[in-house]
Order: sequence, then structure tokens, then C-alpha cells
Amino acid sequence: MGKIPEHPRVIDYENSDYQTSFWEEGGREYEDRCEQIALKRLLPDQGNLLLEIGAGAGRNTPRYRGYQRIVLLDYSLTQLQQAQSYLGRGESYIYVAGDVYQLPFIDGLFDGSTMIRTLHHMQDPLAALQQARRVLKPGSPFILEYANKQNLKAILRYWLGQQDWNPFSLEAVEFTDLNYDFHPRRIRQWLTEAGFKLQKQLTVSHFRIDFLKKTLPARLLAALDGIFQLTGRWWQLSPSVFTRSTAGGPGPSAAVKGFFQCPACGTALPDVQDQAEWLECPSCGKTYPILDGIYDFRRG
Repeated sequence: MGKIPEHPRVIDYENSDYQTSFWEEGGREYEDRCEQIALKRLLPDQGNLLLEIGAGAGRNTPRYRGYQRIVLLDYSLTQLQQAQSYLGRGESYIYVAGDVYQLPFIDGLFDGSTMIRTLHHMQDPLAALQQARRVLKPGSPFILEYANKQNLKAILRYWLGQQDWNPFSLEAVEFTDLNYDFHPRRIRQWLTEAGFKLQKQLTVSHFRIDFLKKTLPARLLAALDGIFQLTGRWWQLSPSVFTRSTAGGPGPSAAVKGFFQCPACGTALPDVQDQAEWLECPSCGKTYPILDGIYDFRRG
């Protein structure tokens, strides 16, 4: 992927209409249904506290209903405001604006995490996966989706001389700024290096072809995709791949009392007081605002 800077760049969907333009009006019903099938196969039946990394406007959040509480993390404040408007302000949801490379949570806090349609924006995927592992209890499930460079369309285009990059090489391909496709073998290596144990792979969105999407009902195409998803056990040739791993042990398991930690220095922050307008780090003195129910840790 080339030289990675000391602090990787972060893509920011601030003031974006991504939920509307891409999902609701962008002809993505088929992809959405495919992801719903995959998540149903991979998610545990129940849990206590789940971290949704790259939650956006909360499109997938209702699919995690087996968990008692869900923390929605995104770098964009406006995306979280959309999620808050969609999901409400009940005790089941906690909204956090933060950087995946400096997650503002104590070690071993969560008993589940997802990262869907997010890793493809990571300039340093291994660092992001290491952070995800840090905040998970040992044995907890981690569901990851990534954009697969070794998909059938890319392979055919390469063989026909219609694209320069090699879909079989292990390095990531940046097809536009901060948008990457990854090789399945490299993803498996990174998961292992980050401290995860891979359990299951599903190949998703096999029929992401405009002609098929315009000709056949999305429900039918997604049902067919649901059958083909199981081939991920043997090969990964679809544009999207879902994995389920568990956080390997031994590892951190919330040995420090608390919930949030200062992303700047790593100190556990005091409990949130009623009507508080910010959180202050007792070690370095940095403050983090609470903006209409959303915790903002982006300036750590």
C-alpha cells in the first residue's frame, strides 16, 4: 500500500447525503438484502455491548437487535445525527464521533463488534484491526466486511488487458482516493496479526451486475446470492467478502473501570455526569464535547 504516514488519513462523510444518494436512491436494494442475509448468518443470537465501527447513518444498526446496547462510532458528526434521528435517543444506543485509529474506549470493553463497508477506507488496515481487537473481550465475535480485489470481474478485465493492476497480487489497490480493494489472503494475514482467529468467510454480492439488477427482482437475486455465499469457505471471488473472527486470548478484558478513554493519552475518563457538556481527561487535561447526545472524540 506504499508508505503509511504516522497518523493515517481518515475519510470524512461530514455533510454527505450518502445514506440517501447511495442506498435509498442509488439502486442498492440488492446489495442491502445480501448484507442482511450475511449478517444474520454471522451474528450471535444475543450479547451485551456491541461496537459498530463505521456506523454511518445507522443502516445496519437495527440488524444487531440481539445486543442490549450498541455503540455507533463514525468520524462524521452529521452521519451520527442522521442515525440519531433514525434510531432515537433511547438507552440502547450510544453515539460516538471518533477516529478508528484511536478508539476512545477502554481495553476489553465490548463483547462484539462489526466493521461493514468501512475497512476499504483504511490507509492502515492493520492498525484499525488492532484497535478493534484492543477494545474486545477475549472470545468476542468480530464481523468484518471488505472490498475484494480478487473478484471475477477484475480477473476477467485483467486477462483481457482492460485493467493494469493485478487482482492476484497481495498489495491493496487504491481505485480512488482513500478507497481500497484488498486481497483475501492479505486480510487473513492482518486478522491474525491483529490477534483474531478467523472462523468463517462468506462471499457476498455475486450478482452485482446492472443488467441483472434491472431485470430480476432484488429479493430473488439476494436469495440466490444467499446460496452462493456459502462458497466463501473454499474461494473468494465476489466483490464483497464478510468474515467472522473471534478475539484471541489472552487479552484485555476491561481490567480498568470505566467506559471511555482519552484517545490522546489512553487514560480512562471519569463516568459521564448528568447534563455534562464535555468529558475532561484527568491526566492530560484534554476535553471532549458532548454535542446534543453525541460524544465527540475527534480532536484527541
